[in-house]
Amino acid sequence: MNQSNITPLRSLTLFLALCAMLSSCSGPKLATADEQMARGEYFNASKTYRKVYNKLTKREDRQLRGEVALKMADCHAKLSQNARAAAAYQNAIRYGQQDSTIRLRLAQALQADGKYAAAIKEYEAYLEMDPANQVAINGLLGSRMGAQKEGRNRYVVKNFKLINSRRADFAPMYLDKSHDVLYFTTTNEKVTGKDKSEITGMKKGDIWFTRKNEKGEWMKPEPAEGELNSDFDEGIASFSPDGSTMYLTMARRSPSANTGVEIYTSQRSDAKWSKPVKFEITHDTLSSYGHPAVSPDGNWLYFTSDMPGGSGGKDIWRINLKERAGSLENLGEWINTPGDEMFPYVRTDSLLYFASDGRPGYGGLDIYKAQLTKSGGWNVTNMGQPVNSAADDFGITFGDGERGYFSSNRGDARGYDHIYSFELPDLNILISGWVVDRDDEPVPNAVIRIVGNDGSNQKQMAKPDGSFSFPLDRGVSYVMLAGAKGYLNSKQEFTSDSTEVDAEYGIDFVLASINKPVVVDNIFYDYDKATLRPESKTALDELAQVLRDNPNVTIEMASHTDRHGSDRYNIDLSSRRAKSVIDYLISVGIDPARLQSQGYGESRPKTITKKLAKAHPQFKEGDVLTEDYILALPKEDQDVADQINRRTEFQVLSIDYRMY
Repeated sequence: MNQSNITPLRSLTLFLALCAMLSSCSGPKLATADEQMARGEYFNASKTYRKVYNKLTKREDRQLRGEVALKMADCHAKLSQNARAAAAYQNAIRYGQQDSTIRLRLAQALQADGKYAAAIKEYEAYLEMDPANQVAINGLLGSRMGAQKEGRNRYVVKNFKLINSRRADFAPMYLDKSHDVLYFTTTNEKVTGKDKSEITGMKKGDIWFTRKNEKGEWMKPEPAEGELNSDFDEGIASFSPDGSTMYLTMARRSPSANTGVEIYTSQRSDAKWSKPVKFEITHDTLSSYGHPAVSPDGNWLYFTSDMPGGSGGKDIWRINLKERAGSLENLGEWINTPGDEMFPYVRTDSLLYFASDGRPGYGGLDIYKAQLTKSGGWNVTNMGQPVNSAADDFGITFGDGERGYFSSNRGDARGYDHIYSFELPDLNILISGWVVDRDDEPVPNAVIRIVGNDGSNQKQMAKPDGSFSFPLDRGVSYVMLAGAKGYLNSKQEFTSDSTEVDAEYGIDFVLASINKPVVVDNIFYDYDKATLRPESKTALDELAQVLRDNPNVTIEMASHTDRHGSDRYNIDLSSRRAKSVIDYLISVGIDPARLQSQGYGESRPKTITKKLAKAHPQFKEGDVLTEDYILALPKEDQDVADQINRRTEFQVLSIDYRMY
């Protein structure tokens, strides 16, 4: 309840009414629940509030019932029991509670329960009353992100079932860079203490670990050996680079004081951990200090605290482990917000991960990645789904590459945390295709080279069937060159997509033979003229590129006609047409010394190739389309044969132009 909205007289009236109601019974006391909640004993407080709530059944109890529902809802929210919290907030509203932030808290509970549409409605309703409230603005933006499934990426997330118990397991952390021992916090039924936590209702946490066997498989977890675990809450550990010193969080519990946490250290010797010793950061005994994270170089300890001097809520701070005096610093507003920033993890000296509820996120705590910029600031980005969810996601640790473990209470109505693995699979980007000749036959022993503007350089010989395949990176521009003995080289360029999705590109190389004429398809002339038609430009530009890719080649450009017309006319027409092609190639920069033209008229009828036989099954491979052959065909096949004979082709004359 927002106490600033209640006058002292009204507070006194409510208190007296409550005392009168409870004075004649020995049942649960509201004052007891309030004391439990004030100490942070949310589990116990929620149970006591529930008992009080169930006794308030009379009409005159409606207002008080609403107040109890509101407090009970706050306890459930603290325990991440979001569905229960949302129901209790709705009851508080139903019983007439006027606290101005109820709808905001209801919206947060709905968002953390994944009820994005309902959360958006409540955030919008609250913002009508308080349009500048940044918490509500962030919540609304985050709920819209979740509803629209923004920020999904390729991470694969799986429940780490081997170590998760029926209670809470969280805060995984590798012992060292070998990544073959993983420590974590657990409240399973086999932990050291017998008493259950007043905060969570579970047994108090211990630190356990699992290690890999010779096959690289994780083994059954077991408690950390030595004097580390006790009847108190231990957990959320980090280690010095050599794995010999553990920094851990321990709960500070006193019946006369609020529950708080402090950082302790433990030393490892012969695989056993010593009794924890308090790590002094300041002399402030009212603030909490937890979630330690040692930098990879061992020089800095990052941690979470609500000490004065921060941005509000819980902030991330750091202190130098080599020279503590005067080194304590808050990471500032690049990282910290008026909300809570917790569970830091320092991956490199310029890469920090942490959990926060003070930014637009999917709900509860989200995990963020912070990259140090050249100017000394931090570029902070949400890790997106599925690493983040509507629930609390926190406590990340990385192994080799983009894989590791983190904690989340997703999918658990009790609000219990569990450990999940995450991995960003390698992008499977390929380019594949075929190297064939102009008759669609595989080119033997073809060699393909591919060079990227990222500095990559690959070379591969095509398989006997002409196929090839290369792995690529995304967002890179490539130049590919295919060649083989007896063939002209062929070059192609392309750029792979920059989006993070698997992709396979297809590209084929059609190589022109050095030893036989090569038909240039799709060259068209005006009827009975040598004038090139505009639609010929594409084919001619491709031919010009072949000549650029093979700068030491000279060619004869030949034109052929069909059987119609006189020999003299056809020779003249084909000569002029071949000359038109030469003139175009010269106009686009090809050296005239590399080009010869020749008109053959109808003197060189086309021989049917395997490719032509496939396209025109009425002809057989090896058939020669002479005039006598054509005249023996049906009329429609004669027209096809004449069309095949009308062609423009080139023949390589030499391959050593200007090589000497």
